[in-house]
Amino acid sequence: MIKRVAITGPESSGKTELASYLADHFLDLWVPEFSREYLAEMGLAYRLSDIETIARGQFQREEQMISKAKKYLFCDTDFTVTKIWSEVVFGRCPDWIDTRFKEDHYDLYLLCYPDLPWKPDPLRQNPDNRKDLFLLYQKALVSIGANFRQVDGVGDERTQKAISFVLSL
Repeated sequence: MIKRVAITGPESSGKTELASYLADHFLDLWVPEFSREYLAEMGLAYRLSDIETIARGQFQREEQMISKAKKYLFCDTDFTVTKIWSEVVFGRCPDWIDTRFKEDHYDLYLLCYPDLPWKPDPLRQNPDNRKDLFLLYQKALVSIGANFRQVDGVGDERTQKAISFVLSL
């Protein structure tokens, strides 16, 4: 049975790098963040309906990749991201995302702590409140009883923690 591992957390907390690294380390697959591709085309003038489109696109990519994985599928984002993003920017979350967040649990969530330096990027918006956002992620994962572990530190320390958490599955 394939184990789905969600790499989640605030912007610029190392999610993409960690997802790619873990896939290489375990010789398996990762699903890149769909929102980057979507927003690169349309820019930051998005609406709530766009976040739902992004969540559906991410979910579809995961579903396509799961049959190709050997043991793990590392997902660079999850419904936690789109739920919190919706709530922070628009004050509410589409029902479909909220339902999927509550029902579609991953085998492991790696919650990336924002202790890495902020990397400017035209698609990023929250350089000053990453720790506040981290607490929202943590609270959301606790609320659904998710199996999550905090990944923090830099360099090899960070990746070794993540590897040990995956191996604990």
